[in-house]
Amino acid sequence: MITETGKVVAVKGDHAWVQTIRLSACNSCSARKGCGQRALAAATSGRANQVLVRNSVNAAVGDEVTLGIDEKALLGASVLAYALPLVLMVVATVAGHRLSGGANLWAMAGAVIGLAGGFMVGRGLQSRSDDAYEPRVLRVNRIPSGAVR
Repeated sequence: MITETGKVVAVKGDHAWVQTIRLSACNSCSARKGCGQRALAAATSGRANQVLVRNSVNAAVGDEVTLGIDEKALLGASVLAYALPLVLMVVATVAGHRLSGGANLWAMAGAVIGLAGGFMVGRGLQSRSDDAYEPRVLRVNRIPSGAVR
């Protein structure tokens, strides 16, 4: 389970808006000079993100909560969003190239059709999985009385 801590900023029915702050470990990483993730983290460092999550623990506004998502769900979502469209694009490109006798125009058309089809198939598969790919509020982090927040 991958977890993140955040603060509930609004409650809407059985869902809650949770604000998290992205923290980066780039400053302590030995590969920071040649890593593209560092550039991405630098562009968004310290920025707050708000996520709508199912509020299964009845957290209230102002509560500090722990969010979680299953590793398998995250991997599955990555496959649906990235790998499936790319694989279908390559397959359709090769098919367009071979069926046309080597014409590049049909290979390019196959690439576009395969990529669009991959996104549509991935979206359809994701919508049938209900909320398997959504993070959840796992628990409310109780702060001991007398502790400074």
